[in-house]
Amino acid sequence: MPTTIATCDLCDEHKNDTDGAFRVLPPVFKDFGKRVKFSGHVSTVKCFEDNSLVKAAVDSPGHGRVLVVDGGASLRRALVGGNLGKAAARNGWAGVIVDGCVRDVAELAACDVGIRALAAMPWPTEKRQEGQADVPVQIQGVWVRPGEFIYADEDGIVVMPAPKS
Repeated sequence: MPTTIATCDLCDEHKNDTDGAFRVLPPVFKDFGKRVKFSGHVSTVKCFEDNSLVKAAVDSPGHGRVLVVDGGASLRRALVGGNLGKAAARNGWAGVIVDGCVRDVAELAACDVGIRALAAMPWPTEKRQEGQADVPVQIQGVWVRPGEFIYADEDGIVVMPAPKS
């Protein structure tokens, strides 16, 4: 589901916070999915040039979550492509943020899910079944933890504690 809360409004609200709970990811991510605005609870995968755990995650029910993939900022292999984008949309993920690359850009643009990544790279990953799921990750120097909340829109991506429901 698209978010109606603007990242700029959140930044205005939290501009004087000093506890580090509210963070903004650096403005290096490009938009590749059909949804420009998305939000949800964080689930994480840490992997390097092996998308086995990314595939396992998007093949499971997303429940409106945002998958944050720590790909080590590698520009050598694509961690998400058209098939995984379609799986994320089909399984109810709100978004996928990749600190790394994606491929099948035209297919990703048609997927009803938010997809952000550093760049496009046509080269696929190796399948070594390596990596970790649901662990704290550092994305472009910013810590992101499972269960936190992400808001993403045209202006950027913010990470914060999950809202009280």
